[in-house]
Amino acid sequence: MNDSIAIIGGGAAGMAAAVKAAWQGAAVTLYEKQDKLGRKLGITGKGRCNVTCACSPKEFLASVTKNDKFMYSAAFRHTPADVYAFFESLGVPLKTERGGRVFPVSDKASDVVMALKRAMLDSGVKLHTGCKITSVRANEDGSYTLSDGKREYTHPAVIICTGGLSYPLTGSTGDGYRFAEAMGVRVTDTCPSLIPIETVEDTYNLSGLTLKNVTLTAFRGEKTVFSELGEMLFTHFGVSGPLVLSASCHMRGDIKNYRLEIDLKPGIPEDELDERLIRIFTENAAKDFINATSKLLPQKLVPLVAEAAGIPERIKACEVTRELRRRYLNALKHYPLTPKKFRPIEEAIITSGGIDVRELDPRTMEVKSRPGLYFAGEVIDVDAYTGGFNLQIAFSTAFLAAEAAAELVSSKQINDSVSLS
Repeated sequence: MNDSIAIIGGGAAGMAAAVKAAWQGAAVTLYEKQDKLGRKLGITGKGRCNVTCACSPKEFLASVTKNDKFMYSAAFRHTPADVYAFFESLGVPLKTERGGRVFPVSDKASDVVMALKRAMLDSGVKLHTGCKITSVRANEDGSYTLSDGKREYTHPAVIICTGGLSYPLTGSTGDGYRFAEAMGVRVTDTCPSLIPIETVEDTYNLSGLTLKNVTLTAFRGEKTVFSELGEMLFTHFGVSGPLVLSASCHMRGDIKNYRLEIDLKPGIPEDELDERLIRIFTENAAKDFINATSKLLPQKLVPLVAEAAGIPERIKACEVTRELRRRYLNALKHYPLTPKKFRPIEEAIITSGGIDVRELDPRTMEVKSRPGLYFAGEVIDVDAYTGGFNLQIAFSTAFLAAEAAAELVSSKQINDSVSLS
């Protein structure tokens, strides 16, 4: 039996776990089915890699949208500040931008990937790239046997960091879920998260339009499940951008049970906006309604908001009745969108669902019923908003698993040497 810790998956969590375990004195072997390491990490943050978030552990936990309580130990044991220090110790200078987003000073995700790879090689981690592990088997002696279909590899401990189902071309194809289920570890239903939304409304003519400083609200029935000020984007199929991605985290189950509203003028109370509309219609009485309101909104949106309010484009401003004005005001403050479906999970930034957190010890990421088996990163049923929070989840859970696995292997080696003597 190989006495090194096996890590399956060479993404963010896998590489971080390998470095941390090696720094703890453990021998480590990393298996990655792709020819290159960190392919998904290399494209995060539009190629800039938002490695973590500049915030306190409590603020971080507030941005975890699913199973935040499970993350308590990880958040305080390996804080965002610790992850920041970790990467700077690897020779990657970092900077903090708007919203507490932390990026490499170079703005190159490849620098993060290369730093992790260098740290692994410098620490003696054995890398097996292009090696697709197809099964993991628990043995009676407490060890685990990995198979690639041709050869078998037996290790005293295994950390599974195979990611979810998003961006499958980078290697995230749900392998970890299959490994877990084969060993009796529960896996929750998976679905896309942080994903664009297709709408019933035709948005083709709005494609490319970015709205800044608007409030997007998502409702399930009459219950508000998300409401936030920020930026969003219209596409040829519907909507995307930061606000939409964040809203998608809260839209569980059938998306057709939800509706969206945009407050296009969140900084202006309704009574003040109504007074402003009265002034506009009075000062532009002879103009067509569509021209009188042209400066209120981006040009592409002007006719669509009028349509949502049921106002003919060519009606004169002086002909706008109190009822029409009220409907237009409502459209400005509650512009409706009807979700049709999420984009394919392959386009999701992360996968929601995965290894049931009730199966894991939150202090170590070890499977309670399988000593020596650990899960870390996106494969676990924990997810968060955009802004570096999901990579923080990956790194903090990876560090916990690595420390625990290194301690377990060390204690086994000590016990083995004692029994032989």
